[in-house]
Amino acid sequence: MTLLRSFPSRDVLSRPRSSVADVLVFVGAAALMWLLVRLMHGVSVPWDEATAPSTVSTDPAELPYYAARSLLRMFVALAISLVFTFVYATAAARLRRAEKVLLPVLDILQSVPILGFLSVTITGFIALFPGSQLGLECASIFAIFTSQAWNMTFAFYHSLVSQPREVDEAARLLRLSRWQRFWRVDVPSGMIPLVWNGMMSFGGGWFFLVASEALSVNNKHFALPGVGAYVAAANEEGRLDRVLLAMAVMVIMVVGVNVLFWRPLTAWAERFRVEESEAAEAPRSVVLNLLRRSRIPAFLARVFGWLVAPLDRIMGVFGLADHPLRTSPVRRRIGDVAFAVVVLAAIGYGVVRAVGYVAVTAGFGEVGHALLLGLVTFGRVIVLVVVATLVWVPIGVWIGLNPRISRLAQPVVQVLASFPANFLFPLATGVLVATGISLDWGGILLMSLGAQWYILFNVIAGASAIPNDLREAAADLRLPRALWWRKLVLPAIFPSYVTGGITAAGGAWNASIVAEIVSYGSTTLTATGLGAYISDATSTGNAPHILIGVVVMSLYVVGLNRLFWRRLYALAERRFSL
Repeated sequence: MTLLRSFPSRDVLSRPRSSVADVLVFVGAAALMWLLVRLMHGVSVPWDEATAPSTVSTDPAELPYYAARSLLRMFVALAISLVFTFVYATAAARLRRAEKVLLPVLDILQSVPILGFLSVTITGFIALFPGSQLGLECASIFAIFTSQAWNMTFAFYHSLVSQPREVDEAARLLRLSRWQRFWRVDVPSGMIPLVWNGMMSFGGGWFFLVASEALSVNNKHFALPGVGAYVAAANEEGRLDRVLLAMAVMVIMVVGVNVLFWRPLTAWAERFRVEESEAAEAPRSVVLNLLRRSRIPAFLARVFGWLVAPLDRIMGVFGLADHPLRTSPVRRRIGDVAFAVVVLAAIGYGVVRAVGYVAVTAGFGEVGHALLLGLVTFGRVIVLVVVATLVWVPIGVWIGLNPRISRLAQPVVQVLASFPANFLFPLATGVLVATGISLDWGGILLMSLGAQWYILFNVIAGASAIPNDLREAAADLRLPRALWWRKLVLPAIFPSYVTGGITAAGGAWNASIVAEIVSYGSTTLTATGLGAYISDATSTGNAPHILIGVVVMSLYVVGLNRLFWRRLYALAERRFSL
């Protein structure tokens, strides 16, 4: 069986080179480098906390520069998220003891709202780069990172733990080092879900762009040049025309990123599909075809390709992929007990400090109040996940199983998923006020605008990863539609759906921070819920309430993951791994 199609097909290798393609690729790379140099000048300008502006200009002429600055932050955060994903997910999947800690920690990190991270880290980043705007930039990038990393990490972790047994045995028989196994087996086998979830995570970053560029923490307000800060300023001024202009710029940016980055990446990732037969119609990309016709990528491969073998030898110090534990069972049990004692001691110390702090500040009655508010938000999350499942699973399967539909629908889905839904909140505020609908119900719709896409993207990725030979076998057997869904499609997409479901639920909790309080000009609507509680505490700098809100939200998310989603994960690994 062909494990991985790691090389392009014959027609790609024989595709004629083009001087026009060389010129276009060179000009594009030069323009990108010039833009990066130009933007870096604005990142490290002198900055003082006392005189820092709390808003940005709403002059439309500034929008192109703001858009470029926002894009730079998004891609830097995506690069950091990718490194984090590789390290964290690999450690969780490959290290037996670490898995018992890293997965619960990942649940907690996913549940902590972005404002919870900002309230703790922004002061540290500013102190790290005194007198420079770079500290505030790092805080903004870190905020975007926290909205991207967890989804990618869950997806890559699942691809590692659900690897086919044949792939694992092949890596051991070939005596691949751990470094070689990671780059030649682990990353290729998880490439398709990683790309699709990276696309979705990028969209999640757009959703929190306003919160990460117009920072309101501890009664202090800071603004960075960017589209998110522009929308926040236009909202404060009540300039709906400027908000609509920023929305148009966002659509252009999202479509441009999709055409120039995500579509080539999804088409390129098809080479790593695990199957014995070719799909009837593979995804295509004009940009990827241009790169393949250019001599520049091949030239760069020749220049830097000689580094691969020495790097493999250097990284061989990490040992072979099948390196066994050289301790006896008794010593392993002693090590497990010692590890558990250290972890429990650290957790106990943190709990004691947190309990003592809450007892002398807000009091435990506030904890009960936050738990009740969390129960209200929890109800909204359940409604959102159920409705999103019923709506988007059939649509995701339809898109994922049809390459032609996928090529047409991908830009539309990417625009919908990547477009910051909170840009629409001023319009939503007007609609809710005009119709008299309470935000307690309208908040569910606003939360869904930022969370439902996780289910759609993961289902598309799962459906598109169904081996073509299984599809052909089902067609040859002429399975009835109900049987086709029950025996082929639902089992095949189930692992991907679980990943989408757990991240959609976590995303819904995070989205409640901005969806339970919406404002436009002088009009502000507030819903009853934990998200509004945390948002209000963060903006006023109420540290005890921030701690209580973050801890309660973490308890809800981790409890749901442990009691429900993790059991579905175990079922997916046990019964529905190809």
